[in-house]
Amino acid sequence: MQHGSVSAFPQQWVAHLGAGIFCLCMPLAAHAADPISTDRPDFVESSDVVGAGRVQIETGFSSERNNADGTKSRTRSTPTLVRLGVSENLELRVETDGYIRSAARDQTSGWTQRERGFADASLGLKWHMRDGDEARGTPGIALLAHLDVDSGSRAFRGQGVRPSLRAVAEWDLPNDFSVGVMPGAIVDRRADGKRYTAGILAVTLGKAWTPSWRTFVELAGQQLTSRKNGGSIVTFDTGVTYLVNDAVQLDFAVSRGLNSTSPDWQWGAGVSFRF
Repeated sequence: MQHGSVSAFPQQWVAHLGAGIFCLCMPLAAHAADPISTDRPDFVESSDVVGAGRVQIETGFSSERNNADGTKSRTRSTPTLVRLGVSENLELRVETDGYIRSAARDQTSGWTQRERGFADASLGLKWHMRDGDEARGTPGIALLAHLDVDSGSRAFRGQGVRPSLRAVAEWDLPNDFSVGVMPGAIVDRRADGKRYTAGILAVTLGKAWTPSWRTFVELAGQQLTSRKNGGSIVTFDTGVTYLVNDAVQLDFAVSRGLNSTSPDWQWGAGVSFRF
């Protein structure tokens, strides 16, 4: 398969970037009025928005392994989400899987195919419709509309513009538990260019153990469709987040595929910061 030629990032550049992020994160708490609320690392989005005039960056590293139909594959990516607060109830979003390196090895012939490049970008809006009320048992609600654009390197580029719509409902429960549910739909294209519609349905259960530490478990139907459209992607996810301060959060998560068309394993770590 042909793809765009993109050189690997120099190790010194990565080291400088990491040091720069660390230095940037330290003073951010002075600008934060309340604890950061992120959309990573779980699949279900938060119903919160970042707030008027704020910028929030959520980024990290992800590694995926799969073994199917006699082929072993590994994919590494740098998922990144930039959130820009337009008002107290609306935010603009730019999302991408970032820089990707993949390798697939046929176990019969030993032939290996390697690709590297950049993923497509997704442009979106999140509208926070309502705050939740634990005393009344009412959830916080948000709507998210996205357009995935065929803007990446050839090896990782999708077919045309793919719209999606998701709704999020979040309940705060007693004893620092929370539940989030996210139904939705995405219109995508197969390799032959034909459009299809896939469903989305995920539920997550979170628990705050201390003001800084939180864990979650999740059942995520990331894509629900027939095998001719690529099949359903259903995973069980779990992870932990650590609030460094009100404007900086670290996270780690692991995902296990639950059917033959889902990746076997995926893990990732990341940092989110707001200013």
